[in-house]
Amino acid sequence: MAIIGIDLGTTNSLAAVWRNGRSELIPNAAGDFLTPSAVSVDGDGAVLVGRAARDRLISHPERTAARFKRFMGTAKTYTLGDRSFTPEELSSLVLRRLREDAEAYLGEPVEEAVVSVPAYFAEAQRAATKRAAALAGLKVERLVNEPSAAAVAGHISEGEEDKVCLVFDLGGGTLDVSLVERFGNVVSVTAVSGDNRLGGSDFDLAIAKGFCEDCGLDFDGLAPRQREMLVRQAETCKMALTRQDLVILSVDDGTISASLPLNNEWLIRKSGALFRRMTTPIQRVFLDAGISPTELDDLVLVGGSSHMPAVRRYISRFLHREPVKDSRPDTAIALGAAICAGMKSRAADLRELVLTDVCPFSLGVARYNESEPHRDLMSPIIERNSVLPTSKMGIYYTVRDNQDKVDIRIYQGEHRYCEGNTLLGKLLVSVPPAPRGRQSVRIRFTYDINGLLEVEAVNETGHAERLVLQNKDMSPQEAQRRLKELSGLKLHPREQEENRAMVARGERLYAVTVGQLREQVAEILDWYQKILSTQEVLKIAKATRRLDQFFDQVEAYLGDAALPPPEPLDGEEEEPL
Repeated sequence: MAIIGIDLGTTNSLAAVWRNGRSELIPNAAGDFLTPSAVSVDGDGAVLVGRAARDRLISHPERTAARFKRFMGTAKTYTLGDRSFTPEELSSLVLRRLREDAEAYLGEPVEEAVVSVPAYFAEAQRAATKRAAALAGLKVERLVNEPSAAAVAGHISEGEEDKVCLVFDLGGGTLDVSLVERFGNVVSVTAVSGDNRLGGSDFDLAIAKGFCEDCGLDFDGLAPRQREMLVRQAETCKMALTRQDLVILSVDDGTISASLPLNNEWLIRKSGALFRRMTTPIQRVFLDAGISPTELDDLVLVGGSSHMPAVRRYISRFLHREPVKDSRPDTAIALGAAICAGMKSRAADLRELVLTDVCPFSLGVARYNESEPHRDLMSPIIERNSVLPTSKMGIYYTVRDNQDKVDIRIYQGEHRYCEGNTLLGKLLVSVPPAPRGRQSVRIRFTYDINGLLEVEAVNETGHAERLVLQNKDMSPQEAQRRLKELSGLKLHPREQEENRAMVARGERLYAVTVGQLREQVAEILDWYQKILSTQEVLKIAKATRRLDQFFDQVEAYLGDAALPPPEPLDGEEEEPL
């Protein structure tokens, strides 16, 4: 039974499947690959999904909803006629249509999917996406970040050479920016940022408001139907500007009548604030990843709104780099989701490919604030952009004399004070009474790519308390299976066989060398131990390869006195030489 990949978009959605060694887009009943993410309720109660619903945005705006993905995970409701829907219920109708189209195309039942989400979606938004899939009759264990899906699609089609690329994903309602590294058969997202309130629909609105401003109209004073008509006209002009230099925006409904010539320079002028908002996530991912824009190999633009020449020109100028050609902005995410679905179904031709993702928000515990005792500080244990799955530990000490319990509160977020972050759960662990600071608790967070967080707290006597925070839609059986897989992460990288062998090799070379070469081996072993302490798989894999190459040079030098001594490793900030 096939597992499909789905790009659930703000404006359009589409599905794909991995078969016969490639990703294959799935057409809908109309023969199109893109299905508008719109839902409408007819007068007789019939529910319309896709193009038929989108066409009713102007004629029946009170019975039609679109762009509801922006409100996933919130309490917002949409009233269509005499029925009310939550954003996940509307999304489930779109997902059900995609599932039905896939079943018709593939000729078999479809019960499972991998669904893409914006990288910057919080846990509540991801959980709402899974609920929407469940309502559509789809089992979704895996969500894949949209830029990750776009990157893995490129990885399959363009080879496996080592490189760093920035994926700029501007869709209809969200912006995701990700730095992605390709290292051998590993595709790893190293940093993500974004804006869940910035997308193509914001440009449509900016064009509509700019048109009213230049034509002396009051946008906010227009009737809902007139506003929707104008925004749709603005969207049409925006799309036309991707193919031609000049378009005419014209409206005439008997009440208002106006027209205005538009070009991309006018668009940039009227949308200046939106363009400026794009730069903040780009700057943040470079800062979080600790690399310079000059180290970038590829700029990949995906998402339907990245077709806009104004956007491409602005981002190219900002990064001093042209985007790669043929990046398939509309379909790359669905194609990548299908590859992830193929990996999940253990397709033979994808077994060597490894995809890692990152934690978009920091996870930590409350720490006592001596200067403001009633405002606990956030102490991150797993910081944002940590590669998943991961397992990391922090050590905390008692703050009062004879304290016999430690109240552990788990938070998600980036605010300095816990009050500004999201409380995920609580754990209480006992400690032997002693003077303050004499007793400690080791708190380990183990987090997987599907949103399961295990918190383990151990006091100095070895007594442990454990809390598992999981996606509400994850079954107990699935949680146990994931915990079993995660148990392997609790083994520190220093203890893993391959890394132990590398350290042992270095210690052997230290024993047989003298002088400056011995000092180099010692310093490089110290550097490697520092990399191991990060517990980040990609960093360790890269360091292991470099260390292996250096040790090869040392052994060759020792075996042939005519060879020059090996050069020390260089090129990374962590390296001491």
